Amino acid sequence: MSVAAPWIRSSYSDYEGGNCVEVAAHPNLVHVRDSKDKAGPQLAFSPSAWAAFLAFAAEAQVSAVE
Repeated sequence: MSVAAPWIRSSYSDYEGGNCVEVAAHPNLVHVRDSKDKAGPQLAFSPSAWAAFLAFAAEAQVSAVE
C-alpha cells in the first residue's frame, strides 16, 4: 500500500481565494495543483525539472528586486 504525499500550500499563496498553489512531492514526480480546485487538473514534473523551475523562479525574483 502506497502512502500519498501530503499537499503543501505555497507560502506565497493567498488565503483570500487568490493565488493558491499546492505541491505534493513523491520520489519520482512532483505534483502541482490549484488549491481552490483540488479535484481539478494537476501538473506533474520530474524532480529535476521541478528543481530547475524553482531555481529559475528564485533567480527571476532576485532580478525583479534589483
